[in-house]
Amino acid sequence: MALTDNKKVTAWVDEMAALTKPDSIVWIDGSESQLEALRAEAVSTGELLKLNQEKLPGCYYRRSTVNDVARVENRTFICSKDKVNAGPTNNWMEPSEAYKLASGIFAGSMGGRVMYAVPFSMGAVGSPFAKVGIELTDSIYVVLNMAIMTRTGKAVLDMLGDSDDFVRGLHGKCELDEEKRYIMHFPEDNAIWSMNSCYGGNVLLGKKCFALRIASYQGWREDWFAEHMLILGVESPDGEVKYVAAAFPSACGKTNLAMLIPPELYQKKGYKVWTVGDDIAWIRIGEDGRLWAVNPEAGFFGVAPGTSAKSNPNALESVRKNTIFTNVVLNLDDNTVWWEGLDKNPPKNALDWKGNPWNGAESEEKGAHPNSRFTAPAVNCPCISKQWEAPEGVPLSAIIFGGRRAKTAPLVYQASDWDNGVFVGSIMASETTAAATGATGVVRRDPMAMLPFCGYNMGDYWQHWLDMGKKIKNPPKIFNVNWFRLSDSGKFIWPGFGDNFRVLEWILRRCEDKVTADETAIGYVPKADDINLEGLDYTIEGTRKFTRDTLGEILTVEKDYWLEDVKNIKEFYGKFGDKLPEKLAEQLSALESRLKA
Repeated sequence: MALTDNKKVTAWVDEMAALTKPDSIVWIDGSESQLEALRAEAVSTGELLKLNQEKLPGCYYRRSTVNDVARVENRTFICSKDKVNAGPTNNWMEPSEAYKLASGIFAGSMGGRVMYAVPFSMGAVGSPFAKVGIELTDSIYVVLNMAIMTRTGKAVLDMLGDSDDFVRGLHGKCELDEEKRYIMHFPEDNAIWSMNSCYGGNVLLGKKCFALRIASYQGWREDWFAEHMLILGVESPDGEVKYVAAAFPSACGKTNLAMLIPPELYQKKGYKVWTVGDDIAWIRIGEDGRLWAVNPEAGFFGVAPGTSAKSNPNALESVRKNTIFTNVVLNLDDNTVWWEGLDKNPPKNALDWKGNPWNGAESEEKGAHPNSRFTAPAVNCPCISKQWEAPEGVPLSAIIFGGRRAKTAPLVYQASDWDNGVFVGSIMASETTAAATGATGVVRRDPMAMLPFCGYNMGDYWQHWLDMGKKIKNPPKIFNVNWFRLSDSGKFIWPGFGDNFRVLEWILRRCEDKVTADETAIGYVPKADDINLEGLDYTIEGTRKFTRDTLGEILTVEKDYWLEDVKNIKEFYGKFGDKLPEKLAEQLSALESRLKA
C-alpha cells in the first residue's frame, strides 16, 4: 500500500511497475523494524553477510559481481533535448531514444522480484535546501545503502505533500550485463534511470546522479550551486567557527581534509576542525548576502583502501558500527574486515573481494578491490559538526580549489576577486604519471572537480558561476591549494595530512584581512613568514629538513611552467566553442600577459 496520496507519485510508480512487472511493491517507511527485516532477508539469501557483532555492531559485508565495481563514465549519459545542453564533456543521448532503449532493457526485468519504493530527502527534512527523490529498486542492498546515505521514509512524503517536484529514480539489477549497463539522466524531466549495475556510484541515485548531475541543472535554473565539495568548520580557541568549502579531484585528499585533525600544537591551543560534509555541498545565497552551504547527504560512501588510524582516524572510527562494507577482505578468523593500508597485519585466513581464499602474508594479489567501499552514517564521525544538519546551512568564509601538480601550482594562492576565482576553478587540473612507459605528468583538467558530474554544458555552468557572483553581496574569498609539489627526486615536499591545517589558518586569516600577501601573476601568494611552521617536524628524501626556505620554494610561481600550462588551458577551453564565457577568455589572456611581463 502506498505511503502517500500524491497522485503524481502513485501514477508514476504504477507506470514503472507496469514496465518492470515486479511481483509486489514494498514502500520504505524509514522504520528501523522494516530495515532490520530487510537485513535479515538479505543475509538469508546470501546477498549480505552479518559481521562480528561484538567488534563491528550493526555492520554487514557485501561482495559484488566482478564486472560491477566502479562508476561507468562511458555508460553515463545526459539525455537533454538538445545535444548542446549536454556539452562536450558529457555523453549525450536524445531522450526519446534513451527511454526506448532503457524501456526495452527494463521490460519485465523485476519479474519474480520485489520493487522497493524508497522516498528520500537530500538535505534535512524540512530544510529550505531539501529536495525529494523517490528511487524504485529491486535491490535490498540499494535500499539499505540509501537508508544510510539519505533521509528515507514517510516523513519525506509528508514534506513533499501533493507537489510534483520530486526526482524520479528507477534502478534495476536486470541481468547485471555490462553491455547493457546505462546510467541515464533526464535533467528536463527530473528523472534518472539506472540499469544492470549494483555499484553504489551507479545505483545510489541520491548521490552523484541526483545530488550533482540533476541538482547542478536545478541550481542553474533556480539560482543556487550543487558542487562536488567538502564542507568543514575551523573552531578557534575562543569558540568561533569559520566554514570553508573545498573541491578536489579524486586522489587529492578530499576526505582526509574534511576530517582533518590539527597538529598537536594547535590542539593544545584549543583549535578544532568539524566535518559538515565530505563530498557534496548545496550552496545558496542567504538573506545576509553570504553563501550558505549544506551537506545534502546523511552518510559517507568512502574508499576503504588507504583509510587507517594514521591517514584518517576519524573516518576509521566512523565505520566501527552500522556500516556496510563492499568488496574488502573478509577475515575468516574473527568475521571482521581488512583492506590494504588499514594496518601491517593482513589476515592469513581470509577471503579476497572475489570470494577466493586469501593469505595476506603470502599472496602477491591485493585482497580488497582498489575501489572497495564503506557506507557509514555521518553521525558516527567523532568530528561531525553540530551544524551538519542545520536547516539553513553554514556560512562560507572561503571556497578552496585544489589539484595535484608536481611543479606548477604553489602550495596556496588567493584569487584576486570572484571572477578570477571562477577562472581558477575552471582551470583545475591533476597530473598523472606513467613511469613505466617513460611518460611524464599528463595534465587532466577537472574544473571545480565537476567534470564527470556536471549535468549540463560546462560552458553554461561557468557562466552560472559568473552570473551568481553579481548577486552575492558578501562573497567568500577563493583560493587554490596544491599539497603535491614534488622535489627533483619525486618526493612530496609538503607534509600534508594534519599539517594542511597550517594553510587553512592562513586562508582564514586572509578572509579576515589579518595578514598581507605578495601579489604575483597568478594571484596573492603568502609570505613564507606568515605560515606557521612551529612544531613541524618533517624530512624530505629521508634527510632534508623542512625549513622556512623549503616553504619558500613551494610558494614560488614558476613562470615557465605556467606559460606551458596556458597552452594546455587554451586547448581545453577550445572544446567549448562559443559557450566559453567571454570573461574566462579574458582572464586567460590577462594571465598570459602578466606571466610574460
